[in-house]
Amino acid sequence: MTPAQPPDGGKPATTLLRFEAVGFRYPCALEACISGLSLDVPEGWRCGLIGDNGCGKTTLFLLANGLLRPQQGQLRWREAPIRYARGSLRRLRQQVGLVFQNPEHQLVATTVEEDLSFGLVNLGLDEAEIRRRMQQAAETFGLEALLERPTHMLSMGQKKSLSLADVMVLEPELLLLDEPTAYLSPGHGRALLQQLQRIHASGTTILVASHDMEFLNSWADWLFVIEGGRLVLEGTPADIFARRDQLEALNLGVPPSLDHSLIRR
Repeated sequence: MTPAQPPDGGKPATTLLRFEAVGFRYPCALEACISGLSLDVPEGWRCGLIGDNGCGKTTLFLLANGLLRPQQGQLRWREAPIRYARGSLRRLRQQVGLVFQNPEHQLVATTVEEDLSFGLVNLGLDEAEIRRRMQQAAETFGLEALLERPTHMLSMGQKKSLSLADVMVLEPELLLLDEPTAYLSPGHGRALLQQLQRIHASGTTILVASHDMEFLNSWADWLFVIEGGRLVLEGTPADIFARRDQLEALNLGVPPSLDHSLIRR
């Protein structure tokens, strides 16, 4: 089922990123991690990706960002096949920003300021544009007072904010977040939600992989459910979470607020 009509009843969605029968198996793995996966990410939507551990969510993101290349099928960006030449991949990674679950895998520089500028310098932007984007990102993500601080001295919440800022400073059209609420306190989780609301309001499409069903139920416009590297369900949160038996068979579940078995009689 392709999400052709947005939840607000507006014009039909344009597909931003398309997986067409994509397959991928890691070296020495007995089975494919992604197998015959077909999936359309609609432009301008807030999408969630759910599935049990090992179902292929992170691999899907690495394929979407061009860090992995499919062994079967193909990916399309705005209907054009993704190319894997160096220049094409550089453009793709500017358009499709990926924030890893563990910010330690993303931060590359000594200080916050150096980390924010790293991707911009690699784009070959002039100094004035680099400074403008850095200042804007620091203000947006609450990093202004931390620019000279060593990255290893940041709290986990601050590292998460910096890794998100590192990606958004490149102004991607599609933002991929792998378990963004992992390791966060409730306060930092609320701050993250506010950041995502601002990012989406600015026109960025967002796809979040998460086990936090409560968050996805309240935030997402559309959900994809994958199992064994395949898309098995998609729809609005109301549609997906109405299929409790099917979700439980996939070792998933429904948000606690919808789980009437937890309510005491």
